[in-house]
Amino acid sequence: MNTLLLAVSLALATAVVPAAAQDAYPSRPLTMVVPFPPGGATDVLGRVVAQKLGQELGRTVVVENRAGAGTVIGASFVAKAAPDGYTLLVSSGTTFTVNPAIQSHLPYDPVKSFEPIGIVGRTGLALLANPKVPVKDLKEFVAYVKDHAQEQPPYGSFGTGTTAHFVGEAFMASAKLKMTHVPYKGSAPAMTDLIGGQIPFSVDTVAAALPQSKQGKVRVLAISGPARSAFLPEVPTFAEQGYPSVAMDTWLMVAAPRGLPANVKSRLEHALRATVESPEVKKSLEAQGFDAAFASAAEGEALIQQELPVMRAVAQRANIKID
Repeated sequence: MNTLLLAVSLALATAVVPAAAQDAYPSRPLTMVVPFPPGGATDVLGRVVAQKLGQELGRTVVVENRAGAGTVIGASFVAKAAPDGYTLLVSSGTTFTVNPAIQSHLPYDPVKSFEPIGIVGRTGLALLANPKVPVKDLKEFVAYVKDHAQEQPPYGSFGTGTTAHFVGEAFMASAKLKMTHVPYKGSAPAMTDLIGGQIPFSVDTVAAALPQSKQGKVRVLAISGPARSAFLPEVPTFAEQGYPSVAMDTWLMVAAPRGLPANVKSRLEHALRATVESPEVKKSLEAQGFDAAFASAAEGEALIQQELPVMRAVAQRANIKID
Protein backbone atom coordinates (compact mmCIF):
# COMPACT_ATOMS: atom_id res chain seq x y z
CA MET A 1 0.00 0.00 0.00
CA ASN A 2 2.80 2.38 0.92
CA THR A 3 4.55 1.50 -2.32
CA LEU A 4 1.39 2.30 -4.30
CA LEU A 5 0.94 5.64 -2.54
CA LEU A 6 4.58 6.51 -3.24
CA ALA A 7 4.16 5.70 -6.93
CA VAL A 8 1.03 7.85 -7.18
CA SER A 9 2.74 10.73 -5.40
CA LEU A 10 5.71 10.56 -7.76
CA ALA A 11 3.42 10.50 -10.79
CA LEU A 12 1.53 13.57 -9.60
CA ALA A 13 4.74 15.42 -8.87
CA THR A 14 6.06 14.65 -12.34
CA ALA A 15 2.81 15.82 -13.94
CA VAL A 16 2.93 19.26 -12.36
CA VAL A 17 6.59 20.02 -13.10
CA PRO A 18 6.01 21.42 -16.62
CA ALA A 19 3.24 23.76 -15.41
CA ALA A 20 5.32 24.91 -12.46
CA ALA A 21 8.31 25.51 -14.72
CA GLN A 22 6.14 27.50 -17.10
CA ASP A 23 4.75 29.61 -14.26
CA ALA A 24 8.32 30.38 -13.18
CA TYR A 25 9.05 32.32 -16.37
CA PRO A 26 11.55 33.80 -16.72
CA SER A 27 14.05 31.42 -15.19
CA ARG A 28 17.11 32.61 -17.13
CA PRO A 29 18.40 35.73 -18.98
CA LEU A 30 16.60 37.03 -22.07
CA THR A 31 18.11 38.27 -25.34
CA MET A 32 16.79 41.40 -27.03
CA VAL A 33 17.91 41.61 -30.67
CA VAL A 34 18.48 45.06 -32.18
CA PRO A 35 18.69 44.73 -36.00
CA PHE A 36 20.96 47.78 -36.31
CA PRO A 37 24.57 48.51 -35.24
CA PRO A 38 25.35 50.04 -31.83
CA GLY A 39 24.88 53.79 -31.42
CA GLY A 40 21.76 54.39 -33.52
CA ALA A 41 18.34 55.47 -32.30
CA THR A 42 16.89 51.94 -32.12
CA ASP A 43 19.96 50.69 -30.28
CA VAL A 44 19.79 53.52 -27.74
CA LEU A 45 16.10 52.90 -27.08
CA GLY A 46 16.60 49.15 -26.97
CA ARG A 47 19.26 49.40 -24.30
CA VAL A 48 17.21 51.74 -22.12
CA VAL A 49 14.18 49.44 -22.38
CA ALA A 50 16.22 46.26 -21.90
CA GLN A 51 17.76 47.45 -18.65
CA LYS A 52 14.45 48.39 -17.04
CA LEU A 53 12.61 45.39 -18.49
CA GLY A 54 15.20 43.16 -16.86
CA GLN A 55 14.48 44.80 -13.52
CA GLU A 56 10.73 44.27 -13.99
CA LEU A 57 11.22 40.60 -14.88
CA GLY A 58 13.92 39.93 -12.31
CA ARG A 59 16.29 38.66 -15.01
CA THR A 60 19.02 40.21 -17.14
CA VAL A 61 18.00 41.23 -20.66
CA VAL A 62 21.06 41.12 -22.91
CA VAL A 63 21.07 43.36 -25.99
CA GLU A 64 22.48 41.71 -29.11
CA ASN A 65 23.09 43.71 -32.29
CA ARG A 66 22.41 41.76 -35.50
CA ALA A 67 22.60 44.42 -38.18
CA GLY A 68 22.22 44.32 -41.93
CA ALA A 69 19.86 44.04 -44.91
CA GLY A 70 17.47 46.68 -43.59
CA THR A 71 16.71 44.73 -40.36
CA VAL A 72 16.12 41.46 -42.26
CA ILE A 73 19.09 39.67 -40.66
CA GLY A 74 18.07 40.41 -37.08
CA ALA A 75 14.35 39.96 -37.72
CA SER A 76 14.89 36.59 -39.42
CA PHE A 77 16.98 35.38 -36.49
CA VAL A 78 14.19 36.18 -34.04
CA ALA A 79 11.47 34.77 -36.31
CA LYS A 80 13.27 31.40 -36.32
CA ALA A 81 13.94 31.34 -32.56
CA ALA A 82 11.95 29.20 -30.12
CA PRO A 83 8.68 30.91 -29.05
CA ASP A 84 9.53 30.64 -25.37
CA GLY A 85 9.86 34.31 -24.42
CA TYR A 86 13.65 34.30 -24.15
CA THR A 87 14.38 35.89 -27.56
CA LEU A 88 12.87 39.29 -28.32
CA LEU A 89 13.17 41.80 -31.15
CA VAL A 90 13.01 45.57 -30.87
CA SER A 91 12.57 47.14 -34.27
CA SER A 92 10.73 49.77 -36.26
CA GLY A 93 8.06 49.71 -38.91
CA THR A 94 10.94 48.89 -41.28
CA THR A 95 10.65 45.25 -40.22
CA PHE A 96 6.88 44.96 -39.99
CA THR A 97 5.39 47.18 -42.72
CA VAL A 98 8.07 48.70 -44.96
CA ASN A 99 10.11 45.62 -45.89
CA PRO A 100 6.97 43.64 -46.79
CA ALA A 101 5.83 46.55 -49.00
CA ILE A 102 9.03 46.73 -51.04
CA GLN A 103 10.47 43.20 -50.92
CA SER A 104 8.71 40.26 -52.52
CA HIS A 105 10.90 37.50 -51.06
CA LEU A 106 11.32 38.06 -47.33
CA PRO A 107 12.52 35.19 -45.11
CA TYR A 108 9.80 36.05 -42.59
CA ASP A 109 6.13 37.05 -42.59
CA PRO A 110 5.34 40.33 -40.79
CA VAL A 111 2.17 38.89 -39.24
CA LYS A 112 2.67 35.12 -39.04
CA SER A 113 6.27 35.20 -37.80
CA PHE A 114 5.96 37.63 -34.88
CA GLU A 115 4.00 38.07 -31.68
CA PRO A 116 3.83 41.82 -30.82
CA ILE A 117 4.42 42.54 -27.14
CA GLY A 118 3.93 46.29 -27.31
CA ILE A 119 4.96 49.56 -28.92
CA VAL A 120 7.46 51.43 -26.79
CA GLY A 121 8.05 54.70 -28.62
CA ARG A 122 7.50 56.81 -31.72
CA THR A 123 9.60 59.39 -33.51
CA GLY A 124 9.40 61.30 -36.77
CA LEU A 125 11.82 61.02 -39.66
CA ALA A 126 13.79 64.04 -40.79
CA LEU A 127 15.50 65.23 -43.96
CA LEU A 128 18.94 66.46 -42.91
CA ALA A 129 21.68 68.48 -44.57
CA ASN A 130 25.30 69.10 -43.77
CA PRO A 131 25.42 72.78 -42.69
CA LYS A 132 28.11 73.52 -45.31
CA VAL A 133 25.65 72.74 -48.13
CA PRO A 134 23.88 76.01 -49.13
CA VAL A 135 20.29 74.94 -48.34
CA LYS A 136 18.28 76.24 -45.39
CA ASP A 137 14.82 74.83 -46.11
CA LEU A 138 13.00 72.33 -48.30
CA LYS A 139 12.44 74.82 -51.14
CA GLU A 140 16.17 75.49 -51.38
CA PHE A 141 16.86 71.76 -51.14
CA VAL A 142 14.62 71.02 -54.13
CA ALA A 143 16.24 73.84 -56.13
CA TYR A 144 19.74 72.61 -55.22
CA VAL A 145 19.03 69.02 -56.28
CA LYS A 146 17.47 70.17 -59.56
CA ASP A 147 20.47 72.43 -60.24
CA HIS A 148 22.73 69.40 -59.71
CA ALA A 149 20.47 66.93 -61.52
CA GLN A 150 23.28 65.62 -63.69
CA GLU A 151 25.27 64.59 -60.60
CA GLN A 152 22.24 63.05 -58.83
CA PRO A 153 23.44 64.17 -55.36
CA PRO A 154 23.70 61.38 -52.78
CA TYR A 155 21.57 61.03 -49.69
CA GLY A 156 22.15 58.54 -46.90
CA SER A 157 19.80 56.38 -44.86
CA PHE A 158 20.21 53.78 -42.15
CA GLY A 159 19.75 50.95 -44.64
CA THR A 160 18.15 49.74 -47.83
CA GLY A 161 14.47 49.11 -47.29
CA THR A 162 14.32 50.99 -43.98
CA THR A 163 11.75 53.64 -43.09
CA ALA A 164 14.39 56.30 -43.82
CA HIS A 165 14.96 54.92 -47.32
CA PHE A 166 11.20 54.66 -47.82
CA VAL A 167 10.61 58.30 -46.85
CA GLY A 168 13.54 59.45 -49.00
CA GLU A 169 12.28 57.68 -52.10
CA ALA A 170 8.66 58.72 -51.50
CA PHE A 171 9.74 62.36 -51.29
CA MET A 172 11.96 62.10 -54.40
CA ALA A 173 9.02 60.69 -56.34
CA SER A 174 6.67 63.39 -55.03
CA ALA A 175 9.11 66.22 -55.81
CA LYS A 176 10.25 64.62 -59.10
CA LEU A 177 13.89 64.60 -58.00
CA LYS A 178 16.70 62.20 -58.87
CA MET A 179 19.24 61.41 -56.18
CA THR A 180 21.60 58.54 -55.38
CA HIS A 181 20.64 56.52 -52.33
CA VAL A 182 23.60 55.57 -50.10
CA PRO A 183 22.53 52.84 -47.65
CA TYR A 184 24.39 52.37 -44.36
CA LYS A 185 24.16 49.54 -41.85
CA GLY A 186 22.62 51.84 -39.29
CA SER A 187 21.95 55.38 -38.16
CA ALA A 188 25.28 55.95 -36.41
CA PRO A 189 27.56 55.41 -39.44
CA ALA A 190 25.20 57.41 -41.68
CA MET A 191 25.21 60.31 -39.22
CA THR A 192 29.01 60.18 -38.93
CA ASP A 193 29.40 60.54 -42.70
CA LEU A 194 26.80 63.32 -42.89
CA ILE A 195 28.57 65.34 -40.18
CA GLY A 196 31.94 64.64 -41.80
CA GLY A 197 30.75 65.81 -45.22
CA GLN A 198 31.12 62.45 -46.97
CA ILE A 199 27.43 62.78 -47.91
CA PRO A 200 25.57 66.12 -48.16
CA PHE A 201 22.13 64.87 -47.15
CA SER A 202 20.49 62.10 -45.15
CA VAL A 203 17.14 60.89 -43.86
CA ASP A 204 17.16 59.78 -40.23
CA THR A 205 14.97 59.73 -37.16
CA VAL A 206 14.26 62.86 -35.15
CA ALA A 207 15.72 60.96 -32.20
CA ALA A 208 19.06 60.58 -33.99
CA ALA A 209 19.03 64.11 -35.42
CA LEU A 210 18.07 65.96 -32.24
CA PRO A 211 21.45 66.06 -30.41
CA GLN A 212 23.35 66.79 -33.63
CA SER A 213 20.93 69.58 -34.55
CA LYS A 214 21.28 71.19 -31.12
CA GLN A 215 25.05 71.27 -31.61
CA GLY A 216 24.76 72.75 -35.09
CA LYS A 217 26.31 69.69 -36.73
CA VAL A 218 23.33 69.04 -39.02
CA ARG A 219 20.49 71.14 -40.41
CA VAL A 220 16.93 69.74 -40.25
CA LEU A 221 14.92 70.67 -43.36
CA ALA A 222 11.64 68.80 -42.90
CA ILE A 223 9.84 66.31 -40.64
CA SER A 224 7.96 63.36 -42.14
CA GLY A 225 5.38 62.87 -39.40
CA PRO A 226 1.71 63.93 -39.58
CA ALA A 227 2.52 66.88 -37.30
CA ARG A 228 5.56 68.86 -36.21
CA SER A 229 7.83 67.21 -33.70
CA ALA A 230 7.55 68.46 -30.12
CA PHE A 231 11.33 68.16 -29.99
CA LEU A 232 11.92 70.32 -33.11
CA PRO A 233 8.80 72.53 -33.21
CA GLU A 234 10.44 75.11 -35.46
CA VAL A 235 10.86 72.60 -38.33
CA PRO A 236 7.84 72.30 -40.65
CA THR A 237 6.58 68.96 -41.94
CA PHE A 238 6.84 67.82 -45.56
CA ALA A 239 3.06 68.23 -45.77
CA GLU A 240 3.25 71.86 -44.64
CA GLN A 241 5.79 72.50 -47.38
CA GLY A 242 3.67 71.06 -50.18
CA TYR A 243 4.28 67.30 -50.01
CA PRO A 244 1.29 65.76 -48.18
CA SER A 245 2.08 62.19 -49.24
CA VAL A 246 5.24 62.18 -47.07
CA ALA A 247 3.48 61.94 -43.71
CA MET A 248 4.74 58.81 -41.93
CA ASP A 249 6.55 58.57 -38.63
CA THR A 250 8.40 55.56 -37.25
CA TRP A 251 7.41 53.46 -34.26
CA LEU A 252 9.44 50.94 -32.31
CA MET A 253 7.94 47.65 -31.22
CA VAL A 254 9.08 44.79 -29.03
CA ALA A 255 8.04 41.44 -30.49
CA ALA A 256 8.75 37.75 -30.01
CA PRO A 257 8.48 34.71 -32.29
CA ARG A 258 4.87 33.80 -32.99
CA GLY A 259 3.45 31.10 -30.71
CA LEU A 260 4.28 32.37 -27.21
CA PRO A 261 2.43 30.65 -24.37
CA ALA A 262 -0.37 32.92 -23.15
CA ASN A 263 1.08 33.33 -19.66
CA VAL A 264 4.51 34.26 -21.04
CA LYS A 265 3.04 36.85 -23.40
CA SER A 266 0.97 38.34 -20.58
CA ARG A 267 4.02 38.50 -18.28
CA LEU A 268 6.09 40.22 -20.95
CA GLU A 269 3.37 42.71 -21.88
CA HIS A 270 2.76 43.75 -18.27
CA ALA A 271 6.50 44.11 -17.64
CA LEU A 272 6.99 46.11 -20.84
CA ARG A 273 4.11 48.45 -19.98
CA ALA A 274 5.59 49.05 -16.54
CA THR A 275 8.97 49.66 -18.17
CA VAL A 276 7.78 52.28 -20.67
CA GLU A 277 5.53 54.02 -18.16
CA SER A 278 8.23 54.27 -15.49
CA PRO A 279 9.31 57.92 -14.96
CA GLU A 280 13.01 57.19 -15.51
CA VAL A 281 12.47 55.44 -18.85
CA LYS A 282 10.02 58.08 -20.11
CA LYS A 283 12.50 60.81 -19.19
CA SER A 284 15.37 58.96 -20.85
CA LEU A 285 13.49 58.24 -24.08
CA GLU A 286 12.10 61.78 -24.35
CA ALA A 287 15.62 63.16 -23.88
CA GLN A 288 16.57 61.09 -26.94
CA GLY A 289 13.71 62.47 -29.03
CA PHE A 290 11.21 59.62 -28.62
CA ASP A 291 7.57 59.96 -27.65
CA ALA A 292 7.54 57.25 -24.98
CA ALA A 293 3.92 56.10 -25.15
CA PHE A 294 3.14 52.42 -24.59
CA ALA A 295 0.67 50.66 -26.89
CA SER A 296 -0.52 47.14 -26.15
CA ALA A 297 0.15 43.91 -28.02
CA ALA A 298 -3.33 44.08 -29.54
CA GLU A 299 -2.75 47.67 -30.68
CA GLY A 300 0.56 46.60 -32.20
CA GLU A 301 -1.16 43.82 -34.16
CA ALA A 302 -3.78 46.29 -35.40
CA LEU A 303 -1.16 48.87 -36.41
CA ILE A 304 0.69 46.36 -38.59
CA GLN A 305 -2.55 45.33 -40.28
CA GLN A 306 -3.51 48.98 -40.88
CA GLU A 307 -0.12 50.14 -42.17
CA LEU A 308 0.69 47.25 -44.52
CA PRO A 309 -1.77 48.22 -47.29
CA VAL A 310 -0.88 51.91 -46.92
CA MET A 311 2.85 51.22 -47.31
CA ARG A 312 2.25 48.92 -50.26
CA ALA A 313 0.21 51.63 -51.97
CA VAL A 314 2.92 54.26 -51.40
CA ALA A 315 5.63 51.86 -52.60
CA GLN A 316 3.68 51.11 -55.76
CA ARG A 317 2.97 54.79 -56.43
CA ALA A 318 6.64 55.78 -55.91
CA ASN A 319 7.94 52.62 -57.63
CA ILE A 320 10.00 51.61 -54.56
CA LYS A 321 11.03 47.99 -54.91
CA ILE A 322 13.88 45.76 -53.75
CA ASP A 323 14.28 42.30 -55.30
